[in-house]
Amino acid sequence: MTGPTVSELLTDAATGIRAVPEAQWTARADAHRERAEAFLAPHRRRAAAGESHPVWDFLFTYYSLRPRHLTRWHPGYGVVLAGAGARDYLGRTGYTRHTEGVTVGLDYLRGRQHAVRFIADLLAATQDRPAVLNCFGLHEWAMVYRSSDIRHDGVPLRLGVAGTDAVVESMPLRCTHFDAFRFFTDAAAPRNAVALTRDTQIAHEQPGCVHATMDLYKWCAKLGPLVEAELLLDCLELAADARELDMRASPYDLTGYGLTPIRIEDATGRAEYVRCQRGLSLRAALLRSMLRDRCDLLLMADAADDAGY
Repeated sequence: MTGPTVSELLTDAATGIRAVPEAQWTARADAHRERAEAFLAPHRRRAAAGESHPVWDFLFTYYSLRPRHLTRWHPGYGVVLAGAGARDYLGRTGYTRHTEGVTVGLDYLRGRQHAVRFIADLLAATQDRPAVLNCFGLHEWAMVYRSSDIRHDGVPLRLGVAGTDAVVESMPLRCTHFDAFRFFTDAAAPRNAVALTRDTQIAHEQPGCVHATMDLYKWCAKLGPLVEAELLLDCLELAADARELDMRASPYDLTGYGLTPIRIEDATGRAEYVRCQRGLSLRAALLRSMLRDRCDLLLMADAADDAGY
């Protein structure tokens, strides 16, 4: 990442803004675009050929940002883009004129304050809990338990319907992520250790969860131009790795897509899943901390302006 450091941002929160010369910010924007295009290239090739993918399409359908949005570089709140080229940003959501150039406006920050506060609180609560590493990715299994509705058409279940149901019945369900739990079948939901709701999301989110790791990308996307685009791509790349683990451990046979299954129905597979899950949670911890810092600074900047600093 080439964004500002936390210490720089803390200084900026106290002094107001940080102007960046055009040569510097355009170099960052070009590097971001190249990085985003490299990530998007396989998806663009499939889309052009009319091919769907049961693993990777999720990153562009479940989450809100489309490929064209990912290539757009943002410096983050508190940065003023200097030079004539900055005028192009005036047509983008959230940007406004500044005496030294163009920047994300305070009005936009204030309009997103509720989202910033929610994300900050969720990240803080998640960060402060120990990682739970014994769910074994059974959420995907619970989504097809005792159901004839297979979520990924054309992709067979590795163990068949009866075998899939038997795996769910052989182990407790310990899902802590509401946005996975809400897709459980009616038969699977009562088997979960906790009946999760949207209202109790903050009370149950924990850093070992693969979906909580993927959602770091979602929270960056929701903050939009308030956070630097480099952090968004860091979280997207991590989400892609988490998605791969998620689907390798799923009940689906994805060998035709080049994914070797993690057979969580046996002890060896469960141990492999835990190793991978722990590695992802360690990587997520750094990005979660960085995004939490950004949210805290956004709240600080809004409060400082209210106080007239």
